[in-house]
Amino acid sequence: MKKSLIALAVLAASGAAMAQSSVTLFGVVDATYAYGSGSTSNKSQLTTSGYNGSRLGFRGVEDLGGGMSASFWLEAGVNIDNGSGAATSTNNQGASGSTGGGGLTFNRRSTVSLNGGFGEVRLGRDYTPQFWNLTVFDPFGTNGVGTTQTLKSSLGGPTTVRASNSIGYFLPGKLGGFYGHAQYYMGENNSNVANKKDGNGLALRAGYANGPINAAIAFSETKFLTGNIKAVNLGGQYDLGVAKIMAHYNQDKISGGNDGKGFLIGGLIPVGAGEVRLAYSTYKIDTVGADPRTNKLALGYVHNLSKRTALYATYAHVNNKNGAAQALNGAVTGINDNSNGYDFGIRHSF
Repeated sequence: MKKSLIALAVLAASGAAMAQSSVTLFGVVDATYAYGSGSTSNKSQLTTSGYNGSRLGFRGVEDLGGGMSASFWLEAGVNIDNGSGAATSTNNQGASGSTGGGGLTFNRRSTVSLNGGFGEVRLGRDYTPQFWNLTVFDPFGTNGVGTTQTLKSSLGGPTTVRASNSIGYFLPGKLGGFYGHAQYYMGENNSNVANKKDGNGLALRAGYANGPINAAIAFSETKFLTGNIKAVNLGGQYDLGVAKIMAHYNQDKISGGNDGKGFLIGGLIPVGAGEVRLAYSTYKIDTVGADPRTNKLALGYVHNLSKRTALYATYAHVNNKNGAAQALNGAVTGINDNSNGYDFGIRHSF
């Protein structure tokens, strides 16, 4: 009898634990027909992520009691046009740490977290604080041909978007609209090599969001033997009701090397079941002599067929000056020549 009661108690406890845990499968399937034209060559292709990044992910949370919880997030980028996975970086050092292209890797995010009244401590591969201002305050969300030129031309290096081997901290919610994010990431090199600090970095972001206003500033520094890279950016958004106006400014500096700086101004305008997106962005690299600059104008429309499915179209034009030769959607253009790009696609989320 006593053993039966113990068994029942164990089963009850197990059931309670299961009831307090959850795991979710989620994803985005985004296919894009993309065309780019340049003075040297044009290109047509079926590609992916013209509106949202295609992905397959798993996330879960367990209630630990006392206002605390543990959670995980595993998210893999997927190339819908050919079924392959996206590459990731193991050491935040560019090509030397690139791995996994072709097979499925959790390159977008792979983290485990402890959450509570103190905020969130997050470990693993994650977005960097300096990236959030570029994507949140970009009407195109840094996806597709309309992506802000402050990211496309950025000198920010391998940790501009994500960092591996990171330890992050997020302020708790309910701070009157204030939010913050600190992150330290490691290149994980041996201590007896010349580039022992390559890929190590520290980044901070602080912001305020309340009602129609959202604004934030971020700073980062990543160490490299060839020159540390510092980035500073700030962005903001104001919701007028009939439209959202947004802007950001970004500056990258390589110690002993070039500086880059640029800005974006744009907006989102609801129209019926869809939304018009428009932005002007520019980025200039300060060099000895000419300062290459690329200006981009982008216009797009998203039509929502449902909460999960949308059709979209985007047009972008870049103007190169002072030796720049940026091109769109795989085209090739000459120095100081222009380039045009078009995206037409469908996005489904689940």
